Amino acid sequence: MLTETSRVEAFSDGVFAIAITLLILDVHVPGGPAGSLGSALFRQWPTYVSFLISFAFIGIMWVNHHRLFNHIRRSDNSLLFFNLLLLLGVTVVPFPTALLANRYFIPADRTVAAAVFNGTYFVIAIFFNVLWHHAVRSGLVDSATLESADSISKQYAVGPVAYLACMGLTWISVPASILANVVLAIFFAIPPKTHHHKRPQMHSATK
Repeated sequence: MLTETSRVEAFSDGVFAIAITLLILDVHVPGGPAGSLGSALFRQWPTYVSFLISFAFIGIMWVNHHRLFNHIRRSDNSLLFFNLLLLLGVTVVPFPTALLANRYFIPADRTVAAAVFNGTYFVIAIFFNVLWHHAVRSGLVDSATLESADSISKQYAVGPVAYLACMGLTWISVPASILANVVLAIFFAIPPKTHHHKRPQMHSATK
C-alpha cells in the first residue's frame, strides 16, 4: 500500500539529528598537570578534524536525503526498509569517526582505522543508490522528476566507486584518502542538474 512520505522524513530527520549530535561526545576535555592544557588540546587535533569532517558529511547526507524526498512523493514497504538501511549507515558514522581520531597517531592501526572510516561511507553510498533506484523503478517519484532521474542517478553512481577507491587509497596514504573523502563530500553537496517544468496557466475565456 502506498503512503505519503511525511512520517518517513520526520523519522529520518530525527535520526540524522541524533547521529550528528553524538559526534561531539568523542571530543573530550584533556587531562594532565596544570599548565599543560594548551599542548594537550593541540594533541587532540585529529579528534577535532574527524568531528568536523563527519559533521559535514552527515549534514551533506541529510541535505541529499532531503533532496531525494523532494522528488519522492509516495512510499511503499520496500522504500521504508531501504530508508532504514540508509539510517543504519548514518547512525554508525560516530564509531569510525572516533576510531580514526583515537588511532591516527598509532602507525600500526592508522590504515585500518581509515579503511573502516572510508568503508562506512562506501556502504552508505550503496544504500543511497538502492533507495533512489527503487523509488524510480517503482514509480514513487513525482512525474515531473522522471526527466531529472537520470542526472540524479549518474551523480549517485559515482559514490560507491569513488568511496571504494578512497578505501583502497588508505593503504597508500591515509591523509590522501581523507582528503579524497572531503572532495567527494563537496561533490555531493552540489545539487545535480534537474529539469523544471512550469505548470500550464489556466486562462479564463472572456466575452
